[in-house]
Amino acid sequence: MSLKAYYVYIMASRSLNLYTGITNSIYRRALQHKRGEIEGFTKRYNINRLVYYEIFHQVGIAIAREKQIKSWTRVKRLALVATKNPTWQDLAEGWGEKFELQIPRRSG
Repeated sequence: MSLKAYYVYIMASRSLNLYTGITNSIYRRALQHKRGEIEGFTKRYNINRLVYYEIFHQVGIAIAREKQIKSWTRVKRLALVATKNPTWQDLAEGWGEKFELQIPRRSG
């Protein structure tokens, strides 16, 4: 039996506009944001960098956490990200990019 996973996440723009959301596939959702596939606020402000996420195994708890974070002030949300990701690295950098598998050549 596999556990379901639910992610509460924060995306940011280069100018630190923030978006908090919930998903059952962080990989798919991060790529949707990166590609500008989600209409509205995140597309308009180019919010395409995954800077924070938490994993939950019960959807109700994940929804409650998302609501809690969304109710916080911007300063408090910025501090949350900074505690876990002080360099504001894009945690989804490189996701969805093509890559070429490197196979070592046999010598001899």
